[in-house]
Amino acid sequence: MKNSVNKKAEHANQIALLIIKAMVGVVVLILMALLGYILITGIPNVSWHFLTSPSKDFGAGGGIVNELFNSVYILIITLVISCPLALGAGIYLAEFAKPSFLTNTMRTTIEVLSSLPSIVIGLFGYLVLVIKFQFDFSIISGAFALMFVNIPLLTRNTEESLKAVSHSQREAGWALGLSKWRTILKIILPAAVPGLVTGIILSAGRIFGEAAALIFTAGQSTPVISYANWNPFSSTSFLNPMRPTETLAVHIWKLNTDGITPDATQISSGASAVLIIVILSIILLSRFLGNYLYKKMSGTK
Repeated sequence: MKNSVNKKAEHANQIALLIIKAMVGVVVLILMALLGYILITGIPNVSWHFLTSPSKDFGAGGGIVNELFNSVYILIITLVISCPLALGAGIYLAEFAKPSFLTNTMRTTIEVLSSLPSIVIGLFGYLVLVIKFQFDFSIISGAFALMFVNIPLLTRNTEESLKAVSHSQREAGWALGLSKWRTILKIILPAAVPGLVTGIILSAGRIFGEAAALIFTAGQSTPVISYANWNPFSSTSFLNPMRPTETLAVHIWKLNTDGITPDATQISSGASAVLIIVILSIILLSRFLGNYLYKKMSGTK
């Protein structure tokens, strides 16, 4: 009787395992089909001239050099703004906050903010940043809007990365006479660096592909800019954070909705392929850098 029960349990386990593998296979096939279609249809339209020309100098619609630079520029500004804030909030929640109504409210607020649709954040940014504070459509407006997208993700990642560090390392720092803050600064943060870096890079991938929040804050066009003008206060400088900008993701959306660009399909396909390649590169970089830092910090090979 016991052997019969064991055989039935093993048989049921094998069936469940097959079902789970089939589900995973379906998800992988869908992902491969989606990525494959975008890359196969888009890569033939990508060339060096396409990557290095402004949008009006290549065929009817042009290249994507300005949109590609704008995406990188707004990504850097967003990370510069959001990383210190998220790091501080994550350290407080992981190391200093005690269980209380206030702490629970903060965590709930972060969860709600991280689940808000980006279009809602874009409309909020339009009303507050563009209209109320009169930043107009600009890179800085888009960066502040993306900050609300990025901070909840980085805060949760920071908190989880710090909590993953063994408590014995904290006790070792206290045993050496270090204060709680110096223990965090000298012991806990270095040990959590791999997880922190991975979270930052993954959030960068999401920011790079964001469109909805930028349509209402950064704008849908890029003025004539000069890459030789390094004065950030000049209206024609590529470094001016107050100029309107069109990122790569917004450019793809605009090409497929305005209906006035003759070769919109070819340009949007090429731009989509470039966007996917950059995001995949960011994901692979996060895995490589995270593993490298983990091995370096832990001394494993």
